[in-house]
Amino acid sequence: MIACEAQAAGFAAWGVARADAAPLAGARLREWLAQGMHGDMIWMESRADHRVSPQGLWPEARSVIALGMSYAPPRDPLALAGEGRIGRISAYAQGGDYHDTVKRALKQLARAIVAASPDADVKVFVDTAPVMEKPLAEAAGLGWQGKHTNLVSRNHGSWLFLGAIYTTLEIEPDRPGRESCGSCDACQRACPTDAFPAPFRLDARRCISYLTIERKGPIPREFRRAIGNRIYGCDDCLAVCPWNKFADAAAANIAFAGRAELAAPALADLIALDDADFRQVFAGSPIKRIGRDRMVRNALIAAGNSGSLGLVPTVAARLDDDSPVVRGAAAWALEALDPARFAAERADRLAREDDPGVIAEWNG
Repeated sequence: MIACEAQAAGFAAWGVARADAAPLAGARLREWLAQGMHGDMIWMESRADHRVSPQGLWPEARSVIALGMSYAPPRDPLALAGEGRIGRISAYAQGGDYHDTVKRALKQLARAIVAASPDADVKVFVDTAPVMEKPLAEAAGLGWQGKHTNLVSRNHGSWLFLGAIYTTLEIEPDRPGRESCGSCDACQRACPTDAFPAPFRLDARRCISYLTIERKGPIPREFRRAIGNRIYGCDDCLAVCPWNKFADAAAANIAFAGRAELAAPALADLIALDDADFRQVFAGSPIKRIGRDRMVRNALIAAGNSGSLGLVPTVAARLDDDSPVVRGAAAWALEALDPARFAAERADRLAREDDPGVIAEWNG
């Protein structure tokens, strides 16, 4: 029943695990948190007791139905790496918000389960709850956590959105996935910021996805050049995985089909966004969660890496932005593109300002 209903709901992969099937995940999570590798993602630490196991969140849970929905991209996510005047958005974020689509499908499947077993209790989760989706998906046989720490599927590569249904039902579990990376380290070598201190271990503080999405303040200077033209997320470690050769873009849920305006957005357009423009452009997109200031900050970093003098006027217009994080990114980008104009603008502002915050922006 689960297979038929999961497929009808739009899932490409599914499996069942016992609620206690990933006993090592909790200890690994606590070690990772203790080393501070979660950066500013405080919610991972504050709800660690709930996250370590399904029964830590819901003691009555007996089984976990793990589900995957494909977003396999039709084009190479790395194809635009050298296009300096445009921004690169991670493949998963070029279409509709996966939270809405996956949760809707999970609820459809959950209703079918309750209809078949009226005494069952169920809870559905997608990303926003303290759930260890990847270890549970591995335990349920959907694939394995690769050396890039994301799930790898033999049939769908690295391109699955994950969701989970916890239930009080005792369901026969599937055979767990088996690690099949072998000696391959392509994902480790592809990372522009060396965010993998070891295979199967990610230091989020160095990850471009973390830096462009989760980090609220200025992006550390040591990573800005490596960001290139990435303005929301990074697909590099996923895109180079050899298992992707088995992923079929035709299996991707149509809800995740990329919007044309997000495939190769012009940096100049993004830098010019005000808050109302941002909300209009990114309505219905997962990108909306980072807000206008972080998006413009990211676009300015990409502009500084572009080598395009044509972007100088657009960058300079943000030197007086209301947001300190935008002003700081604009100053860095201007220095990278036009050192002489940067020096003149800096001297002018430091002569006029005695605000330590403004001085720090221009000196930092």
